[in-house]
Amino acid sequence: MAPCNPRGLWKVRVASFAVASLTSIPELGQRVKAASRLLALASTSQKDEALLAGAELLVARTDEILEANATDVARATEDGVSPTVIDRLRLNADRVEAMAGGLCQVAALGDPVGEVLDGWVRPNGLRISRVRVPLGVVAIIYENRPNVTSDAAGLCLKSSNAAFLRGSSGAITSNTAIASVLREAYEKVGLPADSLVLVEDTSRQAAVEFMRQRDYIDCLIPRGGASLIASIRENATVPFVIDGDGNCHVYVDADADLEMAQRIIVNAKMQRPSVCNAAENLLIHRDVADAFLPLVESALEGVEIVGDSAVCGAIATATAATDDDWASEFLDLKLAVRVVDSLDEAIAHITRYGSGHSEAIVTRSIEAADRFTTEVDAAAVVVNASTRFVDGEEFGFGAEIGISTQKLHARGPMGLRELTTAKYIVRGNGQTRG
Repeated sequence: MAPCNPRGLWKVRVASFAVASLTSIPELGQRVKAASRLLALASTSQKDEALLAGAELLVARTDEILEANATDVARATEDGVSPTVIDRLRLNADRVEAMAGGLCQVAALGDPVGEVLDGWVRPNGLRISRVRVPLGVVAIIYENRPNVTSDAAGLCLKSSNAAFLRGSSGAITSNTAIASVLREAYEKVGLPADSLVLVEDTSRQAAVEFMRQRDYIDCLIPRGGASLIASIRENATVPFVIDGDGNCHVYVDADADLEMAQRIIVNAKMQRPSVCNAAENLLIHRDVADAFLPLVESALEGVEIVGDSAVCGAIATATAATDDDWASEFLDLKLAVRVVDSLDEAIAHITRYGSGHSEAIVTRSIEAADRFTTEVDAAAVVVNASTRFVDGEEFGFGAEIGISTQKLHARGPMGLRELTTAKYIVRGNGQTRG
């Protein structure tokens, strides 16, 4: 496989393959299902070649992608969309290159398809093995994050799944440009362009119809806020994996290194507040609250703090937290802070208000850390590190398709293996059952 250099440009520009415009959802489903059967037969080298081709073309077409993105950003700005949402939507040259880099990383990962999970021989001579196989058609419905188009397409391709994508109206121009580039790259290396199909009808009616394509969709993954998840639960008739809210907590224990705790909460809250693994709640043991709250106030400049009476008494700018605040995913520079009397109280708070995404403890106590990791029910539990590390790339998965907060099939960051299922292969030499 050639080394990945996303800054390298194609010497010959291949004619662009347009994503079907406003074709009916069932017709698109038929096309992507047919492509999935061909993609299941693709070799690892062919898939990697397509990923590298996609990476190079993304960078080569950066100007076109940014022009398309500028249209979406301008429309969002005119509509009064919040700065947080615009940050998710906005692309620049570095972000396009990061998308290309994600495809390169996925190309460098091992191919899970065909991996033999286990095998055994029965007393009657039957040889049984369990092998990883693709899901088939993986559908993703997502909001204003055009990078998801590239991330999802790359992971689906490497795991031999066809990607059936339905993005938001706010990012449709960007998504169409990115999908067109990747479809061109696939066809260039001999894979069907319909290994990636983007639905361009962004109406709510089309979204509901998309969620009900049982004949064509094998697994649906929503990536968005509470309203999208509620719509999936209400309307979807296909199997789905919930990529849920990230109401993430950082608990500073009585035996914490407070300088470490300060660094962690600053990173978890401020490094990129608009993402699902950013911290939304800070819990502080009462024994260290007097020492730590001033560090919080000085370090979290620009962050709106809401809290309990102890917090409001120590931080002049803090306001009283409501019950809704404790349960909210702010996705912004806002943090709910509470002083607790014990580890038990911290765990009880997380149990009541947490979303099952990522929870962190800062402590030097092995006993406290072990209790926290055992008793906190979440997809990821972090000791002495930022919640921002709960991410497919940081876990070594390359890009991620989402972070599952449910428990069946997949939980936590979803990489290549989570996009496969298993097939039993039984080999005999004429055995019959009596």
